[in-house]
Amino acid sequence: MKISKIKYINLQQFIFILSLFLIISINFNTKAQEKFKVVLDAGHGGKDPGKKHNKYYEKDIALNIVLLVGKKLVQNKEIKVVYTRKNDVFVELKERGRIANQSNANLFVSVHCNAHNTQAEGAETYVLGLHANKQNFEVAKQENSVIFLEDNYQEKYEGFDPNSPESVIGLTLMQEEFLDESLLLASNIQSNFTNDLKRTDRGVKQAGFVVLHQTYMPSVLVETGFITNKNEGAYLNSKSGQEKVAKAIFEAIIEYKIHLDENLVVEEKPKPKPELPKSKIYKGIDFKVQVASSSKKVELKSYNFKGLKRIERAKIGKHYKYYYGKTSDYNEILVTQKRARQKGFKSAFVVAFKNGEKISVSEVLKSGQKI
Repeated sequence: MKISKIKYINLQQFIFILSLFLIISINFNTKAQEKFKVVLDAGHGGKDPGKKHNKYYEKDIALNIVLLVGKKLVQNKEIKVVYTRKNDVFVELKERGRIANQSNANLFVSVHCNAHNTQAEGAETYVLGLHANKQNFEVAKQENSVIFLEDNYQEKYEGFDPNSPESVIGLTLMQEEFLDESLLLASNIQSNFTNDLKRTDRGVKQAGFVVLHQTYMPSVLVETGFITNKNEGAYLNSKSGQEKVAKAIFEAIIEYKIHLDENLVVEEKPKPKPELPKSKIYKGIDFKVQVASSSKKVELKSYNFKGLKRIERAKIGKHYKYYYGKTSDYNEILVTQKRARQKGFKSAFVVAFKNGEKISVSEVLKSGQKI
């Protein structure tokens, strides 16, 4: 009896210790998941030097600045930093986006340098959008031209032409839902460059950068200055200049995070939904998923829709609607909607058509006319 009692007490202790360990592990994992993730992307690298002038190389300056930004960010325990490259290697544009998306990042910051055949100077920060003028397009075209160094680039980017303004139009759909956040970060960066570093302010701009198109989170591309300018080139190539630029970008990210934290709305976790039956077909009804709407006519290439294929376009009024999938099975279209949202179309929703005319999905479901 005595031995049995001792064993019972040890079992209780073991269960208590195991429970305590599990609680600590869960808390630790939860905190790890809550970290604010920032992907830092040093433009160019390896066989792609980017812009170069005298002994100044864009790939080296961008990398030095990125590593300095990351060094400052990781001192904050709430932030995790992910790099697309940490040394002088060539990384494809698509791979940079994949790294950001796989890490489920909160921000993507790509760092570059500008160049011109004059003594142009100043910093500018871009978000993805239609180029408002030829100058913006030229900047994007130079940065996008790196795809020509990639193997099988025509297959990877499905005919995307960095030299074609029409190709760039399709990129703008990808970042529409992150535009406000991207603009906020871009404004923070430009403000710090102008007010703290006294750099010439070339403003926040929009243009069609492929590297921004690949990401599914608020994203900016920073042109830190002109290496072709005698004074600015020397400044960007110096340790002191790189430290100051890095500090300005770091503080802009922190300011963005503080703004985000102050405006964070905690939503209740949705109750688990019951498992759906295998099929729920409505005769004569076509369900589709609307993934985008735009006043621009976008080519139906998968690179314009985050890899989704067989996109359908319809003009309704002055706008073009873009639909993904087509089925009479309501449960199947819900799976299609989920797939679209996982690709980055967070606002994708289900629509219904009967004899080519759009009708209310709720009315279809209420009718109960399924087979």
